[in-house]
Amino acid sequence: MPATQALRPRPAHVALAAGFAVAGCLAGAFYHPAPWRPFDLWAYLLTLLIALSLALRENRPFAVLVVTAAGFAGYLLLGYQPSLNFWVPAVAFVSVTARAARARIVCGAALLTAVIALSGVCGRLPWPVVVVQALIVPAVALAVGLTQRRLAASNAELRRLTALLDRQQRQEARRAVLDERFRIARELHDTISQHMTIVTLQTGVAEYLFHADPPAARTALGTAAAAGRESLDELRRLLVVLRTHDLGGTPGPEGPADPLPDDLLADIGRIPALAERLEAAGLHVEIRFTGERRPLHPGLELCAYRVVQEALTNVVKHSGSATAEVEVRYLDDELRITVLDRGGPLSATAGGGSGHGLIGMRERAKIWHGSLTTGARPGGGYQVQLRLPLGQDRNGG
Repeated sequence: MPATQALRPRPAHVALAAGFAVAGCLAGAFYHPAPWRPFDLWAYLLTLLIALSLALRENRPFAVLVVTAAGFAGYLLLGYQPSLNFWVPAVAFVSVTARAARARIVCGAALLTAVIALSGVCGRLPWPVVVVQALIVPAVALAVGLTQRRLAASNAELRRLTALLDRQQRQEARRAVLDERFRIARELHDTISQHMTIVTLQTGVAEYLFHADPPAARTALGTAAAAGRESLDELRRLLVVLRTHDLGGTPGPEGPADPLPDDLLADIGRIPALAERLEAAGLHVEIRFTGERRPLHPGLELCAYRVVQEALTNVVKHSGSATAEVEVRYLDDELRITVLDRGGPLSATAGGGSGHGLIGMRERAKIWHGSLTTGARPGGGYQVQLRLPLGQDRNGG
C-alpha cells in the first residue's frame, strides 16, 4: 500500500477530531473562570493541535498519544483550564491499546496516567481525587481498547474463515464439474462402445462375405444396422438423463439420490436382451440368476448393467471367446455379479483397448461403495466380479 494511502485518515476519525476541536474551542471561548488564564491564540492553537491529531490515531496510534499528551501537558502548564481537551489523550490511548504492541501499551498507560494526574494537580483537586482520576481514566480507556482489539481479532478471523470457505466452495465446484465430466464420459463409453463394437465386427464380416456368401453378408449388415439404431436410442436416452436428472442416481451423504424414471435407465432385467444382441456378434452368453430377485435402486441397477455390458464387450473385442457366463446373485446384504469367459485365441487382457472401460467399471463400483475384481482364470479365460452392498439401498426388498 502506498505511504500516502496508508496515512489517509478515515472520515469517521476526521469527524471525531473535528468535533473535539470545535467543542474545545467553544468551551474555552465561552467558559474561562478565574484564576485560569484567558483563552487566547495559543490556547486555540494548542486545542486544535491536540484534537486534530486524533484523525491519524488508526495509522500512528502511539505517536498520536505522545502528541496529544505532550500538547495537553503544555496546555495545562501554560495555565489554561482543562476543558474538553482532558478526554483527547484518553481516546488516543484507546487506539494504542487496540492496535499497538504490549510494550507500547504499558508506556502509553504510564504516559496517560501522568498527564491525567497533572491535570488534577493543575486543577487544584484534592490528592485522593487526583489519584482516583489518574487510575480510573486509564483503566476505562484500557478496557475499551482491549474490547476493540478482541473485536478486531474476531473480525480478522471471520474474514480468514470466509476466504477459506470461499476457496473450499470453489474447489468443490471444480471437483463437481470434473465428477460430472467423468460420469458423462463413463455413460458415453458404456452406451456407445458395445454397439460400435458390434457394428464394426458385423460390417467387417459383411465385407468379407460380400461376394462369397451374400445372404450371410446381408444378415451381418442387418445386425450392424440394428446395433446402430439401438446405439442412437441409447444416446437419446442418455441425453434425456443429462438434461433432466443426475446421472446414475449417485448416492449423496444421506444415501442414494432420488430414483430416475425406469424408462430412462438400463437395469439388471435388460441383461438377457444384451446377451441376445451379442449373439449376433458370435458370443453365446449363459445367464444365471440366483437368490431372491427384488427391485433395487435404479442407479445401482444401472451400475450392475453397465459393468456386465462392458465386461461382455471386452470379451467380444479382446478375447475372441465364443462363450461367456454371467451370474447374478442376490444375497441378503449384497449383489454379486460374475462375468466369465472361457478364453479364446486372444487374451482378454490384451492391449487392444484404451483401458477406459476398466476405469469406468471401478468408478461405478466405488460410487455405490462396492468393489470390482478382475483377473485371468487359472484354466484360461478371464473373470470380472462386481460386489455391491445393499444396506444403503432404499428401494430394496
